[in-house]
Amino acid sequence: MKLNRQSYLNTRRDAWVEINLDAIEKNILELRKYAHFGAKILAVVKADAYGHGSVMLTPTLLASGVYMLGVASIDEAMQLRENKITAPILVLGAAPVWAFDWAAENDISISVFLQEHIEACKITYDKTGIKLKVHIKLDTGMNRIGVSQENAVELIKEVQKSDFIELKGIFTHFACAEDLDKTNKQIEIWNNIVSQIDTTGLLLHCANTAALITFPKINYNMARAGIGIYGLQPDLLPNFKNPPKLIPAMSLRGRIVNIHNAHANCGVSYSYKYITNKETTIATVPIGYADGVSRGLSGKIYGILHGRKVPQIGNITMDQMMFDITGVEANDGDIITLLGQDGSENISVDEWAKILNTINYELICRLKVRLSRVYTR
Repeated sequence: MKLNRQSYLNTRRDAWVEINLDAIEKNILELRKYAHFGAKILAVVKADAYGHGSVMLTPTLLASGVYMLGVASIDEAMQLRENKITAPILVLGAAPVWAFDWAAENDISISVFLQEHIEACKITYDKTGIKLKVHIKLDTGMNRIGVSQENAVELIKEVQKSDFIELKGIFTHFACAEDLDKTNKQIEIWNNIVSQIDTTGLLLHCANTAALITFPKINYNMARAGIGIYGLQPDLLPNFKNPPKLIPAMSLRGRIVNIHNAHANCGVSYSYKYITNKETTIATVPIGYADGVSRGLSGKIYGILHGRKVPQIGNITMDQMMFDITGVEANDGDIITLLGQDGSENISVDEWAKILNTINYELICRLKVRLSRVYTR
């Protein structure tokens, strides 16, 4: 038994998520190749930077040339401010009007798309003497939030005339960036609205990672990069002819906490969904579905041990899972990689997404519940 886990990693648990900051930096530089010349980059760091840790990542993002940070809520923005991050922040989602004072007092830009929002901005200004910084969200076909195309120009001009709001930008979001026809319809609506207003000094942003790569002629001067920053391709890009060369920044690893042999015809884990067919060496790693690894992956994934793939066996439990490491020399404390690179072998979160019929975005966001994050270069 190893009483001391000697490693360059120092965690209080034998399981962790590892984030490669070099990969983050290189991914931003790669995405810049697709952006309009001179366009600013907004890094989307909502959901704790897609599970990568927004506070820890931000210095690397800013040092790599990111201009603005995008979050989903006032709470996420406040977390950044409370950690002394002074970069421009935009709340991309709908902020409650009762939180507008916090936004104004902490220099947080908010999304505006309702008349109620304008009235709340006036109340905040009267109370604090601070002009709220706002970006007007257009609904060009996502049908989620945003001012309709019929009312957009009127709302924008009303905000531009007001003396209690500081209009910083206008933006929209594409619903089907993998579908050229549907996206072109949204682009047409976007272009029509933007052409009717004075955009001098405004940030125009509509291109997410997928659109940044596939629609080079969109009218924007700031691109919103999300999933690509973290080294993962948007859902549509495997068939794209010229995808960016992105490096996944996240790995998932755990140390073996127990090794034992089981005879043939022995059940493994709950419900005995797996029965050994031979003398089997079993290694247990303390990672389970409470850490964000879906039980639906049970018996369908692999780990990498000393550069060799080993199958996960039996049902994944709340806190632990087992691997068949028969034929591999190993000891307690050795590392099994569930996601990432070990030697010549690599396991991508896209493999998991395919098994679960979901997208990589969802799965990386799950891996933040209990797992420590370790940052490397």
